[in-house]
Amino acid sequence: MRASLIQIAVNEDETVEARRARAAALVREQAGADLVVLPELWTTGAFAFEEFDAAAEPLRGPTYEAMAKAASDAGVWLHAGSVPERGPDGRLYNTSLVFSPAGDLTASYRKIHRFGFDKGEAVLMGAGREPVTVPLADTTTLGVATCYDLRFPELFRALVDAGAEILVVPAGWPERRRSHWTLLARARAVENQAFVLACGTAGTHAGVPQAGHSIVVDPWGEVLAEAGADEEVLTVEFDPAKVARTREQFPALKDRVLGLEPPRG
Repeated sequence: MRASLIQIAVNEDETVEARRARAAALVREQAGADLVVLPELWTTGAFAFEEFDAAAEPLRGPTYEAMAKAASDAGVWLHAGSVPERGPDGRLYNTSLVFSPAGDLTASYRKIHRFGFDKGEAVLMGAGREPVTVPLADTTTLGVATCYDLRFPELFRALVDAGAEILVVPAGWPERRRSHWTLLARARAVENQAFVLACGTAGTHAGVPQAGHSIVVDPWGEVLAEAGADEEVLTVEFDPAKVARTREQFPALKDRVLGLEPPRG
């Protein structure tokens, strides 16, 4: 499998419309890849809290339209990162979109763990409730998570229990906690014996410098590829069958005890 992670820069001097067109062009340039991934909230910036409401769009809004066409034009599976979605109930959600090579929306995921504690995303956006997996034809299955979700291993266990072999994590991760980004990506790969494809943004969101350093980790926790701090496309080839081989060679997941049965008494 060939995957391309588009570590797009988000800066205040570029309009959302211009960045959407540029992202679509970058996706088209990845024709020949099997899977393309964009970061979290790349239309606005993950820390541009004051812009979420004005920039929010319906699920099948302008970003959906642009990304569906880009996926179809390139003939790739596209995890289009996430957008500020305005749901039918009027609430905002941090919602990821996944498209097939035909440009069909195959899955959407509303971020479960919202960042900010008592401000920002945590109070401005509603929370998702359901883990989401996406079968990629007969090849493998993606498990979908977003940024702050990376700190909650129970979500990734649920994704693996649902069949995930590749864990895709778009993010807008800040530079000041970059060491956590790398550490957690490797930890989620090792403990779940799965590939982790973590795609971050470059640039600065509302004055918050971004970590960049998108990363691809194999089921043994080895880093296959890592980007730098600036905008770039990180492309890597790997064999999804390595997940099954790893789980057979070192069957740690079979020794799980907690979380498999309800407590007694």
